[in-house]
Amino acid sequence: MIGRVREEIELMQRHVQVLRAVVSNQPIGIMKLSELLDLPFHRIRYSLRILEQLGYIQASPAGAVATPLSEELLRDLDREIDDMIALLLQMKREGCGPGEEKTEGGQKPSATFNTAKGNL
Repeated sequence: MIGRVREEIELMQRHVQVLRAVVSNQPIGIMKLSELLDLPFHRIRYSLRILEQLGYIQASPAGAVATPLSEELLRDLDREIDDMIALLLQMKREGCGPGEEKTEGGQKPSATFNTAKGNL
């Protein structure tokens, strides 16, 4: 479970990196973004598609351009990350480390489920 959360955070990090590059260099195409960020085309293309679906960028004949929504996201990003860090620190303080998971009532679960990536 934690591995999947880490993968999602890393993916979000890439999307934000691409968005910042678009904001700073707009309009910009996939090839230029790939060179600038030293990422493969397919990863840039995927991030651009997600950012467009979420309304943070728009396609134009000259390349990707940022929308006003992207400015809002980037403006509030530090606060949002700080909120997530606070939540994670709270989980850590409450003893939700390996082997110390708790249920909603604060009790430890009676069973651990094994998966291909480890314990849940």
